[in-house]
Amino acid sequence: MKYYEVEFTLEPCSQDARDILSALAGEAAFETFEETENGLLGYVQQELFDQSLLDAVLEGFPFEDTHISYKVREAEDRDWNEQWEQEGFDPIVVNSQLTIHDGRHLPTETTPLSIEIDAHLAFGTGTHETTRMICASLLESDVTDSNVLDCGCGTGILSICALKLGASSCTAYDIDEWSVENTRHNSVINQVDSRITILHGDATLLDSLQQRFNLVMANINRNILLQDMERFVSVMAPQGTLLLSGFYQQDCALLQSKAQTLGLTLQDTRHDGDWACLSFRYS
Repeated sequence: MKYYEVEFTLEPCSQDARDILSALAGEAAFETFEETENGLLGYVQQELFDQSLLDAVLEGFPFEDTHISYKVREAEDRDWNEQWEQEGFDPIVVNSQLTIHDGRHLPTETTPLSIEIDAHLAFGTGTHETTRMICASLLESDVTDSNVLDCGCGTGILSICALKLGASSCTAYDIDEWSVENTRHNSVINQVDSRITILHGDATLLDSLQQRFNLVMANINRNILLQDMERFVSVMAPQGTLLLSGFYQQDCALLQSKAQTLGLTLQDTRHDGDWACLSFRYS
Protein backbone atom coordinates (compact mmCIF):
# COMPACT_ATOMS: atom_id res chain seq x y z
CA MET A 1 0.00 0.00 0.00
CA LYS A 2 1.09 3.61 -0.66
CA TYR A 3 1.83 6.03 2.17
CA TYR A 4 2.25 9.76 2.66
CA GLU A 5 5.10 11.00 4.83
CA VAL A 6 4.08 14.08 6.79
CA GLU A 7 6.81 16.18 8.38
CA PHE A 8 5.47 17.90 11.51
CA THR A 9 7.43 20.82 12.98
CA LEU A 10 6.78 21.89 16.57
CA GLU A 11 7.83 25.30 17.85
CA PRO A 12 8.90 24.95 20.62
CA CYS A 13 9.52 21.19 20.53
CA SER A 14 9.36 18.93 23.60
CA GLN A 15 8.80 15.23 24.25
CA ASP A 16 5.39 15.93 25.79
CA ALA A 17 4.39 17.89 22.71
CA ARG A 18 5.56 15.03 20.44
CA ASP A 19 3.52 12.51 22.46
CA ILE A 20 0.34 14.57 22.26
CA LEU A 21 0.87 15.27 18.56
CA SER A 22 1.23 11.56 17.79
CA ALA A 23 -1.97 10.80 19.73
CA LEU A 24 -3.93 13.47 17.88
CA ALA A 25 -2.54 12.46 14.47
CA GLY A 26 -3.49 8.86 15.32
CA GLU A 27 -7.09 10.05 15.40
CA ALA A 28 -6.60 11.10 11.75
CA ALA A 29 -5.49 7.58 10.64
CA PHE A 30 -1.71 8.01 11.08
CA GLU A 31 -0.13 4.65 11.85
CA THR A 32 3.45 5.23 12.90
CA PHE A 33 5.90 8.00 13.72
CA GLU A 34 9.61 8.76 13.79
CA GLU A 35 11.03 11.48 16.02
CA THR A 36 13.00 14.31 14.41
CA GLU A 37 14.99 17.13 15.94
CA ASN A 38 12.09 19.56 15.63
CA GLY A 39 9.05 17.27 15.72
CA LEU A 40 7.87 14.09 14.04
CA LEU A 41 7.61 12.28 10.74
CA GLY A 42 4.17 10.67 10.50
CA TYR A 43 3.04 7.99 8.05
CA VAL A 44 -0.52 7.52 6.81
CA GLN A 45 -2.04 5.41 4.05
CA GLN A 46 -2.78 7.62 1.05
CA GLU A 47 -6.33 6.33 0.72
CA LEU A 48 -7.03 7.15 4.38
CA PHE A 49 -5.43 10.60 4.48
CA ASP A 50 -7.93 13.38 5.19
CA GLN A 51 -6.24 16.77 5.49
CA SER A 52 -9.35 18.50 6.81
CA LEU A 53 -9.63 15.87 9.57
CA LEU A 54 -5.95 16.31 10.43
CA ASP A 55 -6.40 20.08 10.68
CA ALA A 56 -9.46 19.59 12.86
CA VAL A 57 -7.75 17.31 15.38
CA LEU A 58 -4.68 19.57 15.52
CA GLU A 59 -6.95 22.43 16.56
CA GLY A 60 -7.38 20.54 19.82
CA PHE A 61 -3.67 20.72 20.66
CA PRO A 62 -3.57 21.68 24.35
CA PHE A 63 -0.32 23.71 24.40
CA GLU A 64 -1.43 27.19 23.39
CA ASP A 65 2.13 28.47 22.98
CA THR A 66 3.11 25.68 20.57
CA HIS A 67 2.93 26.27 16.82
CA ILE A 68 2.49 23.22 14.56
CA SER A 69 3.23 23.22 10.83
CA TYR A 70 3.51 20.27 8.45
CA LYS A 71 4.51 19.26 4.94
CA VAL A 72 2.98 16.32 3.04
CA ARG A 73 4.91 14.25 0.50
CA GLU A 74 4.74 10.78 -1.00
CA ALA A 75 6.63 8.31 1.14
CA GLU A 76 9.40 6.25 -0.35
CA ASP A 77 8.07 2.85 -1.45
CA ARG A 78 9.95 0.63 0.99
CA ASP A 79 9.42 -1.83 3.80
CA TRP A 80 8.54 0.47 6.69
CA ASN A 81 9.11 -2.26 9.24
CA GLU A 82 12.48 -3.54 8.01
CA GLN A 83 14.55 -2.05 10.85
CA TRP A 84 12.05 -3.17 13.50
CA GLU A 85 11.95 -6.68 12.04
CA GLN A 86 15.73 -6.90 12.09
CA GLU A 87 16.15 -5.55 15.61
CA GLY A 88 13.07 -7.01 17.31
CA PHE A 89 12.39 -6.15 20.93
CA ASP A 90 13.57 -7.24 24.35
CA PRO A 91 11.26 -9.57 26.32
CA ILE A 92 8.53 -7.78 28.26
CA VAL A 93 7.19 -9.14 31.55
CA VAL A 94 3.68 -8.17 32.70
CA ASN A 95 2.74 -8.64 36.38
CA SER A 96 5.42 -11.34 36.74
CA GLN A 97 2.94 -13.69 35.04
CA LEU A 98 3.29 -13.07 31.31
CA THR A 99 6.35 -12.78 29.08
CA ILE A 100 5.99 -11.33 25.58
CA HIS A 101 8.93 -11.90 23.28
CA ASP A 102 9.95 -12.33 19.66
CA GLY A 103 11.88 -15.19 18.10
CA ARG A 104 15.20 -13.34 18.29
CA HIS A 105 15.11 -12.42 21.97
CA LEU A 106 14.14 -15.41 24.07
CA PRO A 107 13.15 -14.78 27.69
CA THR A 108 15.73 -15.41 30.40
CA GLU A 109 13.09 -15.73 33.13
CA THR A 110 10.22 -18.20 33.25
CA THR A 111 6.65 -16.97 33.79
CA PRO A 112 3.43 -18.99 33.86
CA LEU A 113 2.41 -17.61 30.46
CA SER A 114 4.55 -16.87 27.40
CA ILE A 115 3.55 -15.32 24.07
CA GLU A 116 5.78 -15.11 21.01
CA ILE A 117 5.07 -12.31 18.54
CA ASP A 118 6.89 -11.92 15.26
CA ALA A 119 8.48 -8.49 15.39
CA HIS A 120 6.92 -6.14 12.87
CA LEU A 121 5.35 -2.88 14.09
CA ALA A 122 6.22 -1.91 17.67
CA PHE A 123 2.63 -1.07 18.56
CA GLY A 124 0.95 -4.26 19.63
CA THR A 125 4.00 -6.21 20.74
CA GLY A 126 3.54 -5.27 24.37
CA THR A 127 6.09 -2.46 24.28
CA HIS A 128 3.27 0.10 24.28
CA GLU A 129 1.66 1.09 27.57
CA THR A 130 -1.89 0.50 26.33
CA THR A 131 -1.16 -3.08 25.25
CA ARG A 132 0.49 -3.87 28.58
CA MET A 133 -2.43 -2.46 30.56
CA ILE A 134 -5.00 -4.59 28.74
CA CYS A 135 -2.80 -7.66 29.18
CA ALA A 136 -2.56 -6.87 32.90
CA SER A 137 -6.35 -6.60 33.10
CA LEU A 138 -6.73 -9.98 31.39
CA LEU A 139 -4.28 -11.58 33.82
CA GLU A 140 -6.39 -10.37 36.73
CA SER A 141 -9.68 -11.54 35.18
CA ASP A 142 -11.33 -14.93 34.79
CA VAL A 143 -11.80 -15.38 31.04
CA THR A 144 -12.24 -19.16 31.20
CA ASP A 145 -14.69 -20.38 28.52
CA SER A 146 -15.43 -16.81 27.44
CA ASN A 147 -16.30 -15.73 23.91
CA VAL A 148 -13.96 -12.82 23.15
CA LEU A 149 -14.04 -9.99 20.60
CA ASP A 150 -10.83 -8.11 19.75
CA CYS A 151 -11.60 -4.84 17.96
CA GLY A 152 -8.64 -3.53 15.96
CA CYS A 153 -6.47 -6.58 16.61
CA GLY A 154 -3.11 -5.31 15.28
CA THR A 155 -0.60 -8.10 15.90
CA GLY A 156 -3.23 -10.22 17.66
CA ILE A 157 -1.50 -10.18 21.02
CA LEU A 158 -4.66 -9.44 23.03
CA SER A 159 -6.59 -12.23 21.31
CA ILE A 160 -3.72 -14.65 21.91
CA CYS A 161 -3.43 -13.62 25.55
CA ALA A 162 -7.15 -14.19 26.18
CA LEU A 163 -7.09 -17.58 24.45
CA LYS A 164 -4.03 -18.72 26.39
CA LEU A 165 -5.81 -17.71 29.59
CA GLY A 166 -8.66 -20.08 28.79
CA ALA A 167 -11.11 -18.23 26.54
CA SER A 168 -13.02 -20.72 24.40
CA SER A 169 -13.06 -18.61 21.22
CA CYS A 170 -12.08 -15.23 19.85
CA THR A 171 -13.26 -13.14 16.93
CA ALA A 172 -10.76 -10.47 15.87
CA TYR A 173 -10.96 -7.80 13.19
CA ASP A 174 -8.86 -4.96 11.84
CA ILE A 175 -9.29 -2.40 9.08
CA ASP A 176 -5.68 -2.96 8.01
CA GLU A 177 -5.08 -6.04 5.85
CA TRP A 178 -1.51 -6.38 7.13
CA SER A 179 -2.79 -6.61 10.70
CA VAL A 180 -5.25 -9.34 9.73
CA GLU A 181 -2.47 -11.41 8.18
CA ASN A 182 -0.10 -10.77 11.09
CA THR A 183 -2.74 -11.79 13.63
CA ARG A 184 -3.32 -14.99 11.66
CA HIS A 185 0.43 -15.67 11.57
CA ASN A 186 0.95 -15.02 15.28
CA SER A 187 -2.04 -17.16 16.24
CA VAL A 188 -0.38 -20.09 14.44
CA ILE A 189 2.94 -19.47 16.22
CA ASN A 190 1.13 -19.60 19.56
CA GLN A 191 -1.01 -22.61 18.60
CA VAL A 192 -4.36 -20.90 19.15
CA ASP A 193 -5.35 -20.63 15.49
CA SER A 194 -8.09 -23.27 15.81
CA ARG A 195 -10.03 -21.03 18.23
CA ILE A 196 -9.78 -17.67 16.47
CA THR A 197 -11.74 -16.13 13.60
CA ILE A 198 -10.02 -13.15 11.95
CA LEU A 199 -11.94 -10.65 9.83
CA HIS A 200 -10.88 -7.76 7.61
CA GLY A 201 -12.94 -4.59 8.05
CA ASP A 202 -14.19 -2.05 10.57
CA ALA A 203 -16.84 -2.11 13.28
CA THR A 204 -19.67 -2.33 10.74
CA LEU A 205 -18.77 -6.03 10.59
CA LEU A 206 -20.41 -6.38 14.00
CA ASP A 207 -23.83 -5.59 12.52
CA SER A 208 -23.95 -9.03 10.89
CA LEU A 209 -22.55 -11.09 13.78
CA GLN A 210 -25.01 -13.36 15.58
CA GLN A 211 -22.63 -14.33 18.38
CA ARG A 212 -22.63 -12.54 21.75
CA PHE A 213 -19.37 -11.90 23.58
CA ASN A 214 -18.51 -12.11 27.27
CA LEU A 215 -15.42 -9.95 26.75
CA VAL A 216 -14.88 -7.16 24.22
CA MET A 217 -11.43 -5.52 23.94
CA ALA A 218 -10.59 -2.39 21.93
CA ASN A 219 -7.17 -0.73 21.90
CA ILE A 220 -7.94 2.12 19.50
CA ASN A 221 -7.84 5.92 19.56
CA ARG A 222 -10.45 7.93 21.46
CA ASN A 223 -12.55 9.10 18.53
CA ILE A 224 -12.95 5.61 17.05
CA LEU A 225 -13.91 4.27 20.49
CA LEU A 226 -16.58 6.94 20.86
CA GLN A 227 -17.84 6.21 17.36
CA ASP A 228 -17.91 2.42 17.71
CA MET A 229 -18.83 1.89 21.38
CA GLU A 230 -22.53 1.46 20.63
CA ARG A 231 -21.69 -1.34 18.20
CA PHE A 232 -19.45 -2.98 20.80
CA VAL A 233 -22.32 -2.99 23.28
CA SER A 234 -24.74 -4.39 20.69
CA VAL A 235 -22.79 -7.68 20.59
CA MET A 236 -22.06 -8.01 24.32
CA ALA A 237 -23.60 -10.73 26.46
CA PRO A 238 -25.35 -9.74 29.73
CA GLN A 239 -22.76 -9.07 32.46
CA GLY A 240 -20.08 -8.90 29.79
CA THR A 241 -16.87 -6.87 30.16
CA LEU A 242 -15.64 -4.08 27.89
CA LEU A 243 -11.90 -3.27 28.07
CA LEU A 244 -10.86 -0.01 26.41
CA SER A 245 -7.43 1.56 25.92
CA GLY A 246 -5.52 3.61 23.36
CA PHE A 247 -6.22 7.04 24.85
CA TYR A 248 -4.87 9.52 27.38
CA GLN A 249 -6.01 10.03 30.98
CA GLN A 250 -7.60 13.32 29.97
CA ASP A 251 -9.98 11.38 27.68
CA CYS A 252 -11.41 9.16 30.44
CA ALA A 253 -14.28 11.42 31.45
CA LEU A 254 -15.53 11.66 27.86
CA LEU A 255 -15.41 7.88 27.36
CA GLN A 256 -17.04 7.20 30.73
CA SER A 257 -19.87 9.57 29.89
CA LYS A 258 -20.50 7.80 26.58
CA ALA A 259 -20.34 4.39 28.26
CA GLN A 260 -22.89 5.38 30.89
CA THR A 261 -25.47 6.26 28.22
CA LEU A 262 -25.08 2.71 26.84
CA GLY A 263 -25.74 0.90 30.12
CA LEU A 264 -22.09 0.31 31.02
CA THR A 265 -20.80 0.58 34.58
CA LEU A 266 -17.18 1.49 35.28
CA GLN A 267 -15.33 -1.33 37.07
CA ASP A 268 -11.66 -0.34 36.95
CA THR A 269 -9.30 2.40 35.80
CA ARG A 270 -5.58 1.96 35.06
CA HIS A 271 -2.86 4.45 34.22
CA ASP A 272 0.60 3.97 32.74
CA GLY A 273 2.30 7.28 32.23
CA ASP A 274 -0.20 9.52 30.45
CA TRP A 275 -2.08 6.54 28.96
CA ALA A 276 -5.25 5.03 30.45
CA CYS A 277 -7.29 1.83 30.37
CA LEU A 278 -10.97 1.53 31.40
CA SER A 279 -12.95 -1.60 32.26
CA PHE A 280 -16.76 -1.59 32.12
CA ARG A 281 -19.47 -4.13 32.96
CA TYR A 282 -22.59 -4.40 30.80
CA SER A 283 -25.78 -4.89 32.81
